[in-house]
Amino acid sequence: MPRVAIYARYSSQMQREASIEDQVRLCKERADREGWTVADVFSDMAISGASMLRPGLQSLLDHAGRGSFDVVIAEALDRLSRDQADVATLYKRLSFHAVQIVTLAEGEINELHV
Repeated sequence: MPRVAIYARYSSQMQREASIEDQVRLCKERADREGWTVADVFSDMAISGASMLRPGLQSLLDHAGRGSFDVVIAEALDRLSRDQADVATLYKRLSFHAVQIVTLAEGEINELHV
């Protein structure tokens, strides 16, 4: 049974903290349907997706390097990053650690997405 890390983010002070809760809830529902075990939840509140220097994202990458989970699930790819080059870097780093990326919007992320 794959171990899943959920990542959620919202970018501005204009959005509500409930946005994180909603994203996490939807990702947990998907994990349940797939029979995956949620190992951890990472999030960044009111931080732009244009930067990789987000505490929640950096913690996710650190845990991926330790083999803490097999899949990262997020609502959409733009929750992980708004920058295409950063998406490619994330994909490469997570793939190196044998971690798959799945989003509710795009499905399983592969080379064609990045």
